[in-house]
Amino acid sequence: MELAIEVNELAKTYPGDVQAVKEISFGVEAGEVFGLLGPNGAGKSTTVGMLTTTILPSSGSAQLVGYDVVRQARETRSVSSVVFQEPVVDRSLSGRRNLDVHARLWRVEPAEAKARIDELANTLGLTALLDRPLSTYSGGQQRRLEIARALVSRPRVLFLDEPTVGLDPRIRAELLDVIAGLRDRTSTTILLTTHYLDEAERLCDRLAIIHEGTIVALDSPAALRAELGEKIVELRVCDNAQRTLELLRERGLAGEDAFAVGATITLPLHERGAPETIAAIEGAGVRTTAIATREPTLDDVYLRLTGGQLSAAA
Repeated sequence: MELAIEVNELAKTYPGDVQAVKEISFGVEAGEVFGLLGPNGAGKSTTVGMLTTTILPSSGSAQLVGYDVVRQARETRSVSSVVFQEPVVDRSLSGRRNLDVHARLWRVEPAEAKARIDELANTLGLTALLDRPLSTYSGGQQRRLEIARALVSRPRVLFLDEPTVGLDPRIRAELLDVIAGLRDRTSTTILLTTHYLDEAERLCDRLAIIHEGTIVALDSPAALRAELGEKIVELRVCDNAQRTLELLRERGLAGEDAFAVGATITLPLHERGAPETIAAIEGAGVRTTAIATREPTLDDVYLRLTGGQLSAAA
């Protein structure tokens, strides 16, 4: 297994003893799409900053394709590229001119740069837009150009930091199609940060859930969901949810992976059947306003690990 990204006990503490990232470790295989999933403030962007040499780690180490991000910062930057949350393209220039300037900065030969720009424009659906000034681009078109700019240098590792944040639903869906197409057409390793569950589900081979600077789970989306079994029972209770959950555990109806948030209790079923579980809950005298069965989601995984809903925390 060749690792494109290797992170060992990486940490960042800001003045005032603010621990943004707390000794995280993970590896990303070459060609993999890897996600960092978590709300704003979880440490995702700080992690990307350390891996792209714009933030100095407080401790630990990280390598990109074998280059140390601190001791070999220049080499690290030569094999990677990043699409930041904030635009870095020049709105006074055309799309083509933006890409051409970036290619020159990376010392790409003019003939090769033209070929790359044309190829990327075709791949990302920008061909008809390239010679228009960037001020006429929609938000989604501008994000696609940002991705093209990052790919002009043919990076071995591409960082996408919250690439769809702030986009309306239709444009966001179009951009997700573009990113999904990239993973099918290139061998570039992609590290994606997001607080959108559907993005992580759709795009990532594996993902790390990061909460308050710590990685609390790491696996494929399917494997993370599978930890909760094939079905869960979700019930809204009339009485104190935490005490009700403790009662259900005493009766053997809830395992350690059951959790309560507000008035809602989520019970992974695993080997138990739904009808008999619901009957046993009712037989235990639990008063409910609603009860249902469904398949687990990544939101359930996040709720179990952190006690907060990702959409509310983002």
